[in-house]
This record gives sequence, C-alpha cells and structure tokens, in this order.
Amino acid sequence: MGFSVIIPARFASSRLPGKPLVDIAGKPMVQHVYERALKSEAERVIVATDDERIAEVASGFGAEVCMTKADHPSGTDRLQEVVHTLGFYADDIVVNVQGDEPLIPPRVINQVAHNLKAEPDAGIATLSEPIEDITSLMNPNVVKVVTDYRGMAIYFSRAPIPWPRDEFSISQNEMPSSYKWQRHIGIYAYRVKMLNEFVRWSPAPIEETECLEQLRAMWNGARIHVEVADELPPAGVDTPEDLERLRELFKLQ
Repeated sequence: MGFSVIIPARFASSRLPGKPLVDIAGKPMVQHVYERALKSEAERVIVATDDERIAEVASGFGAEVCMTKADHPSGTDRLQEVVHTLGFYADDIVVNVQGDEPLIPPRVINQVAHNLKAEPDAGIATLSEPIEDITSLMNPNVVKVVTDYRGMAIYFSRAPIPWPRDEFSISQNEMPSSYKWQRHIGIYAYRVKMLNEFVRWSPAPIEETECLEQLRAMWNGARIHVEVADELPPAGVDTPEDLERLRELFKLQ
C-alpha cells in the first residue's frame, strides 16, 4: 500500500499574504514544495487550496488541485475535506506537507508514511529532533514531545517535559544531562479514518490550553507514533525575513 501527499496552500497569511505564490529562484514557493513531494515515494501529490489564483498557478505547473472551503477551523479539517472529496479509503495513508516548506526533504516524507504503515494501532505518525541547548528547551515556541519505549507519544507540550527536578533545583541555566529531550517536527502522516474521526471531535481542553492541535487526537485516545527524523527539514517560511533566508539558500544550491 502506497501513500499520497496533500499540500495545503492558503493565500491568506497575516505575516506574508499570498505566501504560496512568492517567487523563489524563479518559481512560486508551492511549486518547489510540489516538486520535492514528487521526489518522495508518494503515488499521488495534491495541492489543496481555497484560492483560484493558487489553483491556476498549480494547474499550470501540472499539479493535481483540489479546491477546498475557505473557512476551515484547522488544517486537519482541510485535509479531511480533500480525502472526502477525492474518495479516499479509510485505510489510505496521506502525508500533510506544508505549502511553506520549499526545502522539505523527500526522505522525511517517506519516513512518516512508512512509520505509520508499520504501526497498525497508530492513527498518526510524526517526527522529532534532539534538543541540544537550554534556550530551546525553555522556549515555549519549541514544542516538546515525550514518547514511550515503542515511540508512541505520551504528551506534547510547550513546557520543558519531562521536568528534571533535581538538576533544575540547582540551576535552570544549563542543559541537563539526565534525559534526551525531543523537539516535535510538524510533519504528519494520517490514516484517512483518523482524519474522519478527528473532524467530529470538539477541541480538547489540553489542546486549547497548549494551542497544540495534535493534543485533540491524544485526548480522544488516538495513538501518535514519533521517530527522530532521518534528515532535519530546514525551517519553513512564516515571515519576509524567512523568505529572504530561503532565497539565499537557493542561490547556494
């Protein structure tokens, strides 16, 4: 059984309007993402958008496009609309590749898809990377994840979890040596039946408290598999500064 990639690409962005269409090295950003996804083992790559301008550009470079509603409360709801519209089966696997990651490694797309395929009791698979410094550990914008011995997520948090009681009682200015902390990387593979269940659940108290959508799945008993990424994806594009940084990286390639 193969897998498909869905690339959500919205025109509206508070910090960078029209983000999927910004030019990077002579191509719109969404085309770079699409071409990266084509290099994965995906059987199908779909651009999901609520904007005719993005749809026209994506169709122009040969992408399969699925139009979606503009008023989805979350990206997961948008994915579910796509799999419903296109008639995916419950056991199909889809990987959500963000439309603002033009350097996403095809290898990590394959990794999350294969991991989910190998874990039949998981509904979602995602990735992590080691946290090496105390600044990142204490930064609430760096999402921490704790797993069990099988790699199943126990919890995601903006807080430093687990809390190293003894070492932090002495100092919170140095990286503790007692545990290997992990930062969550936001790439997900889903079974379609999980997406269908997710959109029926109300937002969970822990999700609303932490502002982390994946906690809704955990609140409702879903299993999320986590593995250290085989290759670290470069940061995506959220701001004009990020865009200039990416443009410089493309010049070097």
